[in-house]
Amino acid sequence: MRSEAKHKRAGFVSFSGIDGAGKSTQINLLRARLQLAGLRVRVITFWDDVACLTGLREATGHKLFKGDKGVGTPESPINRRDKNVRSHFMTMVRLCLYLADAVALRRTVKRALVSNEDFVICDRYAYDELVNLTPHNWFIRAYVRLVMKLVLRPDISYFLDADPIQARARKPEYPLDFLYTCRESYLTLSELAGGITIIPPMPVREAEREILKHLLLRDTQCDRRIAFVGEDDLGIPA
Repeated sequence: MRSEAKHKRAGFVSFSGIDGAGKSTQINLLRARLQLAGLRVRVITFWDDVACLTGLREATGHKLFKGDKGVGTPESPINRRDKNVRSHFMTMVRLCLYLADAVALRRTVKRALVSNEDFVICDRYAYDELVNLTPHNWFIRAYVRLVMKLVLRPDISYFLDADPIQARARKPEYPLDFLYTCRESYLTLSELAGGITIIPPMPVREAEREILKHLLLRDTQCDRRIAFVGEDDLGIPA
């Protein structure tokens, strides 16, 4: 139910995690819950709505690294070669591209937050690029801090943690060793960036309830001009 107060700024959440962690599933569930409460929701997909030079990046990646195209499924696994390709040259390329993406992300989110929407949900965020830099040395850590100052921080940034073996079974695209490395990078980045809500591996419905619980709590703390219906009314079991 929407309050009578004038709507000024949308609520803002982001979802991050390794491939196969269940981001799309939880985003769709959250959007449905919010819409059930009578709220207007916009989903921003990082690759489609934010990232710069996506066509060139895809074409170059396939041509240079000979990776498969498309999305992997349990029935049709693929072998992607893009963000899992590590070299000093690719790190320099990523530093430039990710900075451009951060500028585009700030612009896109800033416009969305003053639109007619009550909630803006980002399917992946700057975090999902920064983990590809494996933030361990001082230079990369300084770069991460720069990007985090540049982008607008979500009210809640969800990191959906996942067992790499189970995640790859759901979405077989990248080697298992890369998923383990990527997961560790997410955990390191969570400590470095701060303010990230980690949802541990759990069944879909339990994760949905945990996500909604954090969102309702944060909404009260931030004094939003949006009134949620209660958890019971949203169909979340006690």
